[in-house]
Amino acid sequence: MAIKLGMDAVLNYKTGGVGGGGSWTELSNVKDVTLSLETGEADITTRANSGWRATVGTLKEASVEFEMVWDTADAGFTAIKDAFFNNTEIGLQVLDGAAGSGLEADFSITNFSRSEQLEEALTVSVTAKVTYAGTAPAWI
Repeated sequence: MAIKLGMDAVLNYKTGGVGGGGSWTELSNVKDVTLSLETGEADITTRANSGWRATVGTLKEASVEFEMVWDTADAGFTAIKDAFFNNTEIGLQVLDGAAGSGLEADFSITNFSRSEQLEEALTVSVTAKVTYAGTAPAWI
């Protein structure tokens, strides 16, 4: 059995998006990461289904949610913050390991919420959703 631990997974980023210049950089200042993959549904039920509803998948949807320590000296934090405030795309790879597999796509940062708990470091909760770009999302 090939078990993967969350701490071995990798979240990479690339400013300018997947097709932009430069290389992928690990976004190491993250805590829990959640990759949500969903698809829309179309009802294709006919009388021939003998009383059973029939469904087919339509458009796919992806979002990534993660938490970061609020560290203004961290280049990854700055890249995510800038993508949010400048409404620019950022390429993300959500992989199950350094040379692993996962989703690669251009994302728009749609949530950048700071948490200021009394006895904890400042953190930011981030939500990224696939955005319109010249490079289609891909499972790599």
